[in-house]
Amino acid sequence: MPALRPPPSPPVVLTFAASDPTGGAGIQADLMALSALGCHALSVLTAFTVQDTVGVHGFVAIDPQWVDRQARALLADIAVDAFKIGLIGSAENAEVIAGIVADYPQLPLVFDPVLASGRGDVLADAALIAAMRQLLLPRTTVLTPNSLEARALAGAGDLPLAECACRLLACGCAHVLLTGTHEDTPQVINDLYSAAGRVRSDRRRCTGR
Repeated sequence: MPALRPPPSPPVVLTFAASDPTGGAGIQADLMALSALGCHALSVLTAFTVQDTVGVHGFVAIDPQWVDRQARALLADIAVDAFKIGLIGSAENAEVIAGIVADYPQLPLVFDPVLASGRGDVLADAALIAAMRQLLLPRTTVLTPNSLEARALAGAGDLPLAECACRLLACGCAHVLLTGTHEDTPQVINDLYSAAGRVRSDRRRCTGR
């Protein structure tokens, strides 16, 4: 009888994100999404939020030293296969996170640059946006901004989203996945770009309009 092979270990993903008490976004949603994809999620909390299903009523960024301590303790104990970043909370936290991921350049990094809530509550100031652009985009494997975030990060105003993608790629991202939920179009259009140009485009009907 052949020896039984042990089941493969699930990929381990370390996510940096804020707490969302509703479970609709933030670190709670990351844990659920990663689990659904067959991954084991590790989590580093970057901010506490006061929010409900209407919007964010306030947030407090975690002290950057605590962000660093959370991540370093996990990384010293558990082998990680990938990083994911969501809401960061402050420019100081961005600097700390950039230093952490820089120590693991072989690991892929997915970065969802959260700048505001769904209803428009501001969650990132100019200093944080600048830190994202300078410190994190050069280390990002896949950047996943919506159109508002893409224009803000690219400093592109009303330029076409394809031009925004080019600017973000020039900052050092390997890939940019632009999501079109904030665009006034009959369909939601999600476009994936690399240095070679647009890699693919996915469309779905926008039922909410």
